[in-house]
Amino acid sequence: MKRLYLLAAAAALIATPAFAQNTITIGFTDSVTGPLNVDSLGQTRGYEFWRDEVNAAGGIKAGGKSYKVKFVSYDDESVGGRVQQLYTRLINQDKANFLFSPYSSGLTAPAAVISEQYGKIMIDSGGAEEKPFEQGNKYLFMVITSATHYLSGAIEALKEKDPHAKLAMVYSDDPFSKDVLAAAAQQAKAAGLDVVLDESYSPSTTDFGPVVNKIISSNADAFLGGGHYSDGATLARQMHDQKANMKWMSILVAPADDKFAELGPAALGVTVPSQWEVQVSYKPQFGPTTAQFVKAYEAKFHAPPDYHAASGYTDGMILQHAIEQAGSVDPEKVTAALNAIDVTTFFGRIKFATDPGHHGLQVGHKMVLAQWQMINGKLGRQVVWPTEAQSANLLYPMPASK
Repeated sequence: MKRLYLLAAAAALIATPAFAQNTITIGFTDSVTGPLNVDSLGQTRGYEFWRDEVNAAGGIKAGGKSYKVKFVSYDDESVGGRVQQLYTRLINQDKANFLFSPYSSGLTAPAAVISEQYGKIMIDSGGAEEKPFEQGNKYLFMVITSATHYLSGAIEALKEKDPHAKLAMVYSDDPFSKDVLAAAAQQAKAAGLDVVLDESYSPSTTDFGPVVNKIISSNADAFLGGGHYSDGATLARQMHDQKANMKWMSILVAPADDKFAELGPAALGVTVPSQWEVQVSYKPQFGPTTAQFVKAYEAKFHAPPDYHAASGYTDGMILQHAIEQAGSVDPEKVTAALNAIDVTTFFGRIKFATDPGHHGLQVGHKMVLAQWQMINGKLGRQVVWPTEAQSANLLYPMPASK
C-alpha cells in the first residue's frame, strides 16, 4: 500500500511539473517570420521584458510562494492554419499553465478556440477583433481597445477640421481591418462625412498603383485604411509617389512603428490610431510609470518601445496582478480576479466586460491619435488627439507631395 501511495505521488509530480517546481509556464506563438513579423516582434519583446523583470524581482508572489516565469513559444509564420496545432501542443505537450495571444486578430481567434476548449486563460494584446468575445468565451481577456473604436478619434478630429470631408476607405481583407473600417464607415456617416470609396484589397498586395488611382479618381480629400505593417507602409509610400495629395491620412498599425520613419517625406503628416504612445502619461496604481518603462526598455533593446511592446508588457503585468490578487495560481481563482480588475497602469485603464455576450472584452482602455511630424529636425510621432492628451497640435492639411 505504501509503495502504491509513493508511486501515485510521483505520478502527480510528473503530471504537474510547472507549479510543483514553483514555475509558471506561459505559452504563445509569435510571427518570427511572415508578413506580421515587424508588429509581432514588438509584442514579443514586451512579453520578454515583463518576464525578465518579474524573474529578476524574485517571481510572482501568490499563496506564500514565489513563482518564476518560463516561456514556451513557437513561430506561427504569420499563418492562421498553424496556430491551433501549436496552441494544442503548448497545452498538451509543453504543459503551459497560462497563454498569451499571438499577434493579429486573424491568429488570435483560432488560438482562442483552443484556449477555451482546454479551459486555459489567454491574455490578448494582439487581436482587437470583437467577434471572439461575443461567443461566450470565459477565459479570453483583451487588454487593448477593440477594433470598432480604433478610428473613432480620427473621425472626431477630422470632423472638427473639415465637417464636409470626402473619405476614401481602402483596407486589407483581414478580420481586424474589416472590423475597424466597417465601424469607421458607420461613425463617419453618423458624423456627416461623405464616404466616396469603400473597398478592400488582398493582404498579400504589394503593388498599390491601381488602388491609388481609384483613390485619386474618387476625389476624396481624406484617407482611412491599411492593415498591418508591410501593406500599410507600402501603401503610404505609393500614395506619396503618385501624388495622391490627401489632406488627411490615417493608416492602421504601420505608422505606429518607428520603422515607418524610413519612408521619409511619405511619412510626414500621416496619422495612426495608437493604443499607447511614450508621451501619454497615466498615474499607475501598480507597475512602472511610462518614463520608467521607456527608460528600462530602451536600455534593454536599444530602441524605443511602440504600443505593441507596451501592450505585450501589459499582458504579463495584468496576469501577474490577477495571480497576486487571487493569492493563487488556480485558474478559476485567477479568472475571478481578472473579472474583478479595474485598474490604471502606465498603459491606461484596464477593465474587462463580464456579461456573457462580451465577456473579456476591454471596456476601460482608450486610444490616442498620433501623427508623424518634424521634431527637432527629425521625423517622430506626436499625440494630437484627444486634446487633453496632446503633445503637439494636429498638422492639417498634411503636406502635399513634391
